[in-house]
Amino acid sequence: MFRGLKPIIYHGREVWPLVEGGKGVSATNHASAGAWAAAGGIGTVSAVNADSYDPTGKIIPQVFLTKTRRERHEELIEYGIRGAVEQVKRAYDIAGGKGAININVLWEMGGAQQILHGILEKTKGMVHGVTCGAGMPYKLSEIAAQYGVSYLPIVSSGRAFRALWKRAYSKVANLLAAVVYEDPWLAGGHNGLSNAEDPLKPEDPYPRVKALRDVMREGGIPDSTPIVMAGGVWYLRDWNDWIDNPELGQIAFQFGTRPLLTQESPIPQAWKDRLMTLEPGDVLLHRFSPTGFYSSAVRNPFLRNLEARSARQIAYSRDEGGDFTHQLDVGVKGKSFWVSRDDLMRAREYFGAGFTEALRTPDDTLVFVTPEERKLIQKDQADCMGCLSHCAFSSWKDHDDYTTGYLADPRSFCIQKTLQAIAHDGDVEQNLMFAGHNAYNFKKDPFYSNGFVPTVKQLVDRILTGD
Repeated sequence: MFRGLKPIIYHGREVWPLVEGGKGVSATNHASAGAWAAAGGIGTVSAVNADSYDPTGKIIPQVFLTKTRRERHEELIEYGIRGAVEQVKRAYDIAGGKGAININVLWEMGGAQQILHGILEKTKGMVHGVTCGAGMPYKLSEIAAQYGVSYLPIVSSGRAFRALWKRAYSKVANLLAAVVYEDPWLAGGHNGLSNAEDPLKPEDPYPRVKALRDVMREGGIPDSTPIVMAGGVWYLRDWNDWIDNPELGQIAFQFGTRPLLTQESPIPQAWKDRLMTLEPGDVLLHRFSPTGFYSSAVRNPFLRNLEARSARQIAYSRDEGGDFTHQLDVGVKGKSFWVSRDDLMRAREYFGAGFTEALRTPDDTLVFVTPEERKLIQKDQADCMGCLSHCAFSSWKDHDDYTTGYLADPRSFCIQKTLQAIAHDGDVEQNLMFAGHNAYNFKKDPFYSNGFVPTVKQLVDRILTGD
């Protein structure tokens, strides 16, 4: 047992202060979450478009049969509720009364509130807490109170938590089980890097977490309410100074990347194999996500293609003037695109290299793609099923007039399509592969030598030693 680490009381249950990260579409399910809880920790079922099963136990593909985005959005909500309910029930059975079961939802996913109500209504007594980030989930506490479950907001600064506390959470203080601090420079998946922070200049998490605790104390929240450190957590021995530290109060630790490589982990074998090959720097913090948030993923050919697409970009104007002195004569129809002389030369180079189609972006720029890319981009945009509350790629919005009002952005991608694909045996090089920035440890950590893949119980036992 690592020195100083003690069980905590969570939603009335004694558990290890070890939380399994939720990890989006189908990367965490009943098998991993149930096993994590059975090992005495807090297991987390991903309630983001979770899988359902047919009577033989096979995963039911999420196929959308209706014609309009709004109709497909309703199908998506039905899939989301049905899948998450099934995952929770299975996880609860596997846990066998040990540990705790959380669900993880993204506030910016399409129909988030409707899905959350649908899940909690059908899983009463099985879900102990709801973890929620990717946005400012003001109504999280109100929804949690309706079902008597705890809630755990995910924030990346004390400032964000202060806004949530003052506006909503202070009214439901008794159900605030913990606050998750997600390091925006180290965590995998979407994160809360703000416009005031430099993606290229990581900040030490200690003073940021200390500032978060100070905000919590201002609100009268006891130090026994844990801050969950998420992002960059691999060995507990690296966090020795955080445990039993009166400045920080109670600290728990979230593991998102390490549980990907377990026997119970639902991700395909090709994904697990790829994790064992990663080197430092192979995970990229980028802003291609249609959510508009920064996120971290393996810099595979899928991500490199998005980088290259954005690099083939020039500014344009509909009117001649200033720097816009030349009419664009490649990639577009008509003569209403004015560009600078240098950009005209660049556009001709792109065209000559086979990137013959210019697509407009919301920022008055053009990106150059191949004819095949253009067809795929436009098909994916047309097939939008409304998986986000706001989608830059398709210009979908899940309420009011159902459009963001902006031009659809071809520099992004359909996130639902690629995450479903990689989670269900799609090509790991041609789909988005979320991972934390310390995933390179799979290759260097002796625990995984000779291709060893632990059970969740073996992983939790190993973590509890400090390693």
